[in-house]
Amino acid sequence: VQLQASGGGLVQAGGYLRLSCASSTRIFSNNGMGWFRQAPGKEREFVAAISWNGAYTDYADSVKGRFTISRDNAKNSVALQMNALKPEDTAVYYCAAARSAGLATTTRGIAKWGQGTLVTVSS
Repeated sequence: VQLQASGGGLVQAGGYLRLSCASSTRIFSNNGMGWFRQAPGKEREFVAAISWNGAYTDYADSVKGRFTISRDNAKNSVALQMNALKPEDTAVYYCAAARSAGLATTTRGIAKWGQGTLVTVSS
């Protein structure tokens, strides 16, 4: 099973990006999904999570009101809409599949990591 993330890039502060993550199988239709990020020299941190059916979401305080996570189980995909980007949002962003159907807000709750996509926000 592969998780393929895309959509990263360079954007000015205040701008927006949309990250997408596609799964190669439908197995993750029954799993919560999430996005984490890791800035240089820092630990990987939680960004956003969504339950298996999309009914529940959770966000890190630093991105609430600016980022939106969504999923399309028919397309085996999850997305992260990032608005009002700030330089401190600069990081490699990872999509991830949870061990459960619920919200995975810690790295311990992750069963599968995708490869990262770099987001750079210039000031």
